[in-house]
Amino acid sequence: MTKVLYPGSFDPLTRGHMNIIDQASDLFDEVVIAVLKNPYKKDSLFTVEERIQMINELYSRMNNIKVISSSSAAIDVALLYECKAIIRGLRSLSDYDYEVQLQQINKDMSDNKINTICLFADKEYQFISSSMVKEVMRLGKDISKYVDPIVEKSMILKKRDIYGRF
Repeated sequence: MTKVLYPGSFDPLTRGHMNIIDQASDLFDEVVIAVLKNPYKKDSLFTVEERIQMINELYSRMNNIKVISSSSAAIDVALLYECKAIIRGLRSLSDYDYEVQLQQINKDMSDNKINTICLFADKEYQFISSSMVKEVMRLGKDISKYVDPIVEKSMILKKRDIYGRF
């Protein structure tokens, strides 16, 4: 059984993330989605638990998707869950430069046990980022083409909690 890790903050999970998850789930026996806690990010929209709940709801019908959380380094999570590789999504050339550096560090830290596999988001998702989606929401604009309706509803409710009725 070939397991891979797809780590990220997923705050929120976008259609771009979902595109990468769908590609990975077609290629591998199991995709472990790791919602990672980043102690340096203080502007999270959703709690880790809320993100996990949304992802579980979105992928409840898929048997080869597992959602976990961790505050450990992605490479340590990959080793713990006996994953063969870490999945990374690519959108642009700047993503590539960063991912090349990260994959080499991860390979070194895992004693060459963990590879990195980069998947390209389909063209309609290459410009989407969680930060961009949050900014579009803050501006009061439509986010429906960037996130699934489950995520959109959660974002609207969260915005109401934070900013009051809009």
